[in-house]
Amino acid sequence: MNPKKRYNDFNSYLKSIFGCRVQKITIDAGMDCPNRDGSLSSGGCVFCNEKGSGTGAHNRGLSVTRQIEAGKEALGRRYNAKKFIAYFQAHTNTYAPVEHLAALYEEALSVPGVVGLSIGTRPDCVSPEIIDILSSYTRNHLVWVEYGLQSAHDETLARINRGHDFRTFENAVAMTAKKSRRKVHTCAHVILGLPGENHSHMMETAEKLAATEISGVKIHLLYVVKNTPLATWYEKGGFGCLTREQYVDTVCAFLARLPAGVVIQRLTGDPHPDELIAPAWALDKTETLKRIQAVMAERDIRQGDFCNYPFTGIR
Repeated sequence: MNPKKRYNDFNSYLKSIFGCRVQKITIDAGMDCPNRDGSLSSGGCVFCNEKGSGTGAHNRGLSVTRQIEAGKEALGRRYNAKKFIAYFQAHTNTYAPVEHLAALYEEALSVPGVVGLSIGTRPDCVSPEIIDILSSYTRNHLVWVEYGLQSAHDETLARINRGHDFRTFENAVAMTAKKSRRKVHTCAHVILGLPGENHSHMMETAEKLAATEISGVKIHLLYVVKNTPLATWYEKGGFGCLTREQYVDTVCAFLARLPAGVVIQRLTGDPHPDELIAPAWALDKTETLKRIQAVMAERDIRQGDFCNYPFTGIR
């Protein structure tokens, strides 16, 4: 754990493995989502617009290789990064025939400087066959699969139109760990400030995550973007965002309930300025991260301080 940050941050974790700065390159591979194509729903999650966290690169005709090469140039210049992880981010990146997925993943890994994969997906869109493919890459590469969960409460998951329950997430994490012999690491995506949830709900999510075999967590702020059901709720006064002070307080308490060895990949999101409706403070990520570290120091708390589970994350 980074003693200055008081939590097990992703950059330090990567540097401990590769000995240098490693950056993720986001990839839009033109995937769809069962929560949008009619398999589960056509509306998607209430907070998600039609881009699905994508860059639009696939629609512009950019191949996986071209996206990675562009990312290498930009991130190498900005961060002096020497090695890279190909992050398949947009929509659901295991929602396609196995042969198609393998071709995409292997194209990414063939680009010089790419040392790993991170696959963003849903816990109801993974199979033993897909985990077998990802496991085969672990001989020479770091491999993560990132499961969108958002909350451990089934009532909340129904409210935000996720299309799966918490048990589905638990089963996906357990299957991934068993099938890959823990060589494929799992990261859970969580959103704080979801409609209908209070502080206790969010702490229960942290405690339930601590009891699983996750290797990492991404914590996101629920912000409102244009062209989403959440935007309609917000505009009609049916939903309010957390203040920065509330969010910082919640993140610090959340981290204290996670095992110390779980890698924290993210502590807040990066809304696009042209899409964001609220809260405005979400655009100042640097200040939010500073406040989280300051509050943890003021309260003398660290990741894992309130955790009752022995599992320490990466094995």
